[in-house]
Order: sequence, then structure tokens, then C-alpha cells
Amino acid sequence: MAKSPYVWGIDIGKCSLKAVRCRISPTDPRKLVAEAFDCIEYPLMLSQPEADAPSLVRAALAEFVARNNLGSDKVAVSAAGQSGLAKFIKLPPVEAKKIADIVKYEANQQIPFPLDQVVWDWQRLATGIDEGGFVMDAEVALFAMKREQVTKALAPFEEAGVEVEILQLAPIALANMAIFDQLPDPATIDPDNPPASIVLVAMGVDSTDVVVTNGLRVWQRSMPIGGGSFTKAIVQDLKYTFAKAEKEKRNAIRAADPKAIFRAMKPVFNQFASELQRSLNYYTGTDRSAKIGKVYLLGNAAKLRGLSDFVAKQLQLEVHRLEKFTALDGPAVAAPAFRDNRMGFGTAYGLALQAAGGANLGTNLLPREIATDRLVAAKRPWVLAAMLTLLVAGLLNFAGWFTAAAGYRSDGYQAAFGRSDAAKNQSAAAKAAFEEAEQRLQKTAAWDRYLVDVHDRRFQALDLVRAIAAVLPRDPEGDLPEQPADRNEIHVDSLDMEYVPDLAVWFTGVERDWDQTLAAAGPRDVPAAVPAEAAGTSDAEQPGEAPVADEPAEPAAATGPTGPGWVVQIVGHHFHNEDRHRPREGEQFVRETLVRSLLGDAGPVTVSAGPKASEQVDVKELGIGYPVIVQRTPVMKVRVKTARDPLVGGSLIGGPGRGGEPEKDLGIELRRYQFVLQFVWQPRVPGSPPPQPVAANQDSGFEP
Repeated sequence: MAKSPYVWGIDIGKCSLKAVRCRISPTDPRKLVAEAFDCIEYPLMLSQPEADAPSLVRAALAEFVARNNLGSDKVAVSAAGQSGLAKFIKLPPVEAKKIADIVKYEANQQIPFPLDQVVWDWQRLATGIDEGGFVMDAEVALFAMKREQVTKALAPFEEAGVEVEILQLAPIALANMAIFDQLPDPATIDPDNPPASIVLVAMGVDSTDVVVTNGLRVWQRSMPIGGGSFTKAIVQDLKYTFAKAEKEKRNAIRAADPKAIFRAMKPVFNQFASELQRSLNYYTGTDRSAKIGKVYLLGNAAKLRGLSDFVAKQLQLEVHRLEKFTALDGPAVAAPAFRDNRMGFGTAYGLALQAAGGANLGTNLLPREIATDRLVAAKRPWVLAAMLTLLVAGLLNFAGWFTAAAGYRSDGYQAAFGRSDAAKNQSAAAKAAFEEAEQRLQKTAAWDRYLVDVHDRRFQALDLVRAIAAVLPRDPEGDLPEQPADRNEIHVDSLDMEYVPDLAVWFTGVERDWDQTLAAAGPRDVPAAVPAEAAGTSDAEQPGEAPVADEPAEPAAATGPTGPGWVVQIVGHHFHNEDRHRPREGEQFVRETLVRSLLGDAGPVTVSAGPKASEQVDVKELGIGYPVIVQRTPVMKVRVKTARDPLVGGSLIGGPGRGGEPEKDLGIELRRYQFVLQFVWQPRVPGSPPPQPVAANQDSGFEP
């Protein structure tokens, strides 16, 4: 059933049931059209001791349903302000997306019951500044009711068959009414210069709701004084029955003794004004920028003669009865019964406004599980229709397939199946032939690249020897120390190299020596492992094997070299081992000179071939790295023969002997340190791209 544009706002008061049927004006969204209303007084006030409140409310609702056709109208009902909790919380500067999390935290702090025992809702007010995703000076309204209170408020409507869609606290309904009816549109209000706040004083039988709002902020409080307080004062002072006291209060001017009536009510007048003054003082104390404008009295108890004048005098404010709703039009407003009771329709007006979608505060204390159950119930016919449609479609589909299967004859398809299989086999053969041709093309291209690189690789061994010569320590030219032991020299006894298919295996055996060598040589960048594809020679180039292109590039290992390459071994010694050389002697001298140079401290080396031919490059670009001292010997004293001058025949150190005879060469005593150093060489042609891979042990199409 389509929803009606009309809505009902129903206010269950302590004295009567008040309801109004409205809709938003189709021509002006800031107007509400009242189509109908109803006001049903109870035989007794619900707060009287002898009154059976649930029965009285059920009877009034039954009469209301009998007199009015709710149809598909949306229904909003109220709960007394003192039955719920209302908190207005100012938030610290926070990201807009985190406001919900902070509100939930505040709900745990502010609501004096576990959250699973209450129904609560919140809404951000129109205050605060949004900037860059952050909100400053934001304020939220938090409302809650215990679940048993919600159940108690909804029970009469469920028994009467009225489907409630909105449950709102009465003070919040009044705030919505005031913002819509008595203040400018909140969207047009300047937050820095808001209008003066208006005060709604809605007098009930046992309590009075005080609502203060300027269109942006809302504040509310319930005072424990109502119209029944005046009646009780007359009963106590004049000893009247409750019914007679209520009648005399409503017609105090026509009473037998008006002075006695007003004298009995005067303490309540004073108490009411004092309590109201205290409430306003508290509000202005919490918001120093707030300005109080007009004060409006609502509720039938506010008709009490002289009350508005007395409150105005006590508060020194402009106080009026709210006798006209400026934004409410329609035939119901013109009815005499509505005019007589219009001061009691403020809450019903606010409820209808929220149900119609025109309220500023849209919180709803109706339990979500009720709304979900109703949504499921509303969708149930559609779900059933969809299931039946799917069932029919499935049956039709099955019937079609069954008919097709029944008419199938295998002999009529055998020839087609044979042709299909033949085409599939032909396609598979063509695909295999294409893949084989593609592989041969790739291998041919890789061999072509390999043969092109052979010209540059002829000079790689020469570049290696030049690099070793460049990294050997030497004294500056023309500044050779006189003492051989003071010279920065390392003598190479032998140079050898061995091809290793996987350098990681070699590195595993020398890793501890590498760590010691690198740590003692001083802080240096760990040399990157040379990718296998950059090596100039692979394992396929060993004697008796056909050369193949290098392996595909792999990321450099952080702990050592990988892939094929050469291990170059230098056997050498030096004499830089005297006591005056400490600690730069023995193995440490090798580390700080030759090892550091192989790590990249040496000067550049001139390249013989390739894109960078005749240019100077670092030794690392030749594929040299990971120098490791793998064998050490203790420093030993040796006697080294000196060179002789061929012109004199004597020793260059000793000179001619006695009598002009050449002195016998006894040599000089030096301290010798012997070492074995290995390093990795994965030949590169600086500046050349890596060769395309050719898998080993595969036919390349020709012999090299």
C-alpha cells in the first residue's frame, strides 16, 4: 500500500489525548497544512490516585481510532520528558568521520544504564565549523529511554492496532515546533550572529517542560511543577475536593471567593517563577553568548488568569501565551474546538512536523528491531511473489531442456563431432608448431647477441689485469721511502682464477672470512651481487662445452653473490710489519689497502672495449667484488738480498768493501706477511645491455 502524504502527531497527556493530522504544504515547504484534529479528555486525570491510567489511555485511543481513519498515514507519538534522558554535549575538535565513535563513548559515560538496556539516538546540531575534514565547536544532542519505558509508551498503541513509526520526547517535539513556527529557517541563520533565543514553557499536569532554542542550539529541562500543583494548593488550603478545586482553578474569576483562590495559589506562583528563573540562569551560565528573547507559555494550565503577567514581572522578560501557530494552516486550525485548545496542541504539532519530514531534530527512540520487523513484513509479499516467479521460470526452463533432450539423436551428430575433433587436433598441432618456431627464433636471437658481444669480451681479461694493477697500493711518484719496510707495497706472488657455476656455494664457505674482512676494513657499502646475466662467461663456455647466453637477471642477494662467475685468487706478501707501523700492519695493511680498493676506493680503470671504450670506470662496473682474505700466515723475519750496482759490483746498500773489494751481500732483515686473497669476478662490458637468455643443453640451431 502506498504511503499517504498525511501524518498524525499524537500526544498522550495526563489530562487528555491530543492529535493533529497534517502534511507539508505543496506550495511552501515552511508551512504545515492541518487537515484534521482530535482532542479526547479523560474522565479523570492520570495522576489522580483513583485513576487507572492504562485503562483510561486505552479507552481514549479506542475512541480516537473509531473516530478517525488512520489508513496508511504515518504516526508519531510522544513520551513524557521526565521518562527519558536528554543531553547536549559539546565535542572537542575532531575529524568528522570520528564523531559517531566519540558520541558512542559519550553515551556510555552519560547514560546511567548499560546501552543494551536503553534505546538511544543522537543528532549533531547546526553549530560548529567544518574545515579540512575537522569539526570544531560541534554540539550533539543525545536522547535515551529505558527499554521498559519504551515498551510502556508503545503498549497502548499496539493494543489499539496503531502502527507507530516515530517515538519522540515531548520537549524535543516542542523544540521542533518552535524552530519551524517561531524562528527563521536554520539554513539562513548566521552562526556568528544568531537571533535571540525563545523560551517555551509547556505546562502539564505534574511537570513543566522548559525548552530554549535559537534555531541552532537547543536546551531542555523538566520542572516538577505543573497545573496540578495549583489544584493541590487549593485542596490543602481551602479543604476542597480535587474536582471542585480543579473547577475553581479554571474559573478563578467566577469563583465564590476569588481572593481566597488566588491567595491559596500564590505560593505556587512564586515557586513556579523561581524555578523558571533558576532554569534560565543555569542556561545563560552555560552559554555566556546566549540572549533570551520572548517567553511563551503553552499547555491548558497556562490559561490560568494572571500567570503570564506574574511570570513577566518576576523574570523581567516579555512573556506571552502562545495562542497562534504562524506556520500551521488548514481547515483544522479554523475549527472552534481547535482554537479553544490550541495551547495544548504544541507537542502534537511538533510530532506531526517530524513525521512529515520538516523537523530540525529527527531523532527517533523507536527500537530498531521493531522497524526492521515491519520492513521485513512489508517486503514479505514481494519476496513470495519473486520466489513464485523464480519457481515458474525454473519449471519452464526444465520443460524446455527436457523437450530438447527427448528429441536428441546421437547418430545425427556423429559426423559433426568427428569434424569438430579433427579441427581441434589440427589447431593443437598448429599451435605446437608455432610455439616451437617461436622458441627457435628466441634462441637464434640470443646467439646473435652472444656473438656480437664476443668482440667486446676479448678484452675483459686485459681489463681485469689492469684493474688488479690499479688497486695495488703504491707510494706517490718521486716520494719513495728509503726503508723498504715503510713502502706501501704489496708484492703479488701468483694470480690464478677458477670458474664457479654458482658463486653462492663459494660464498657459503668464506662467509665468516668475508664478515671479518669487511668489518676490519672499515665502513663501506656492501658490494651488490653481480647479476648472472651480466657475467661475460658462463659455465657453458668451459672447455668441451658449447657456449650459451647467461642466465636471466635475478635481484642482487643481500648476503653474497649469486649465479656463475670466476673466483680470482691473489697470493702475495708485504713487508709493512715493523713495530712502528702498528696497528696498520700484517692483515690490517692488506685490508686497508688492497681490500678497500677492491671494494671501490681505488681510482678508475680505463675500459678497452664496449660502449664505454677508452673511458674510466669503477672496478665494480667490471664485475669485481667481495674480496675475502681466506688464508693468513704469521709475520716472519726474513733476510732479503739487495740489488747490486752493475757498474761498481758492490751492494747498493753496503757499498764497496775494505781495500776496494766488493762487499759480500748479506741482505737486509725484514718482517714478511704472507696472505691469500680471493674475490669475485663476474665479467661485465660496462655500458652494454645484458644478453638475452638461452637455456643450457638446448639445440641452438647451429654449432658455435
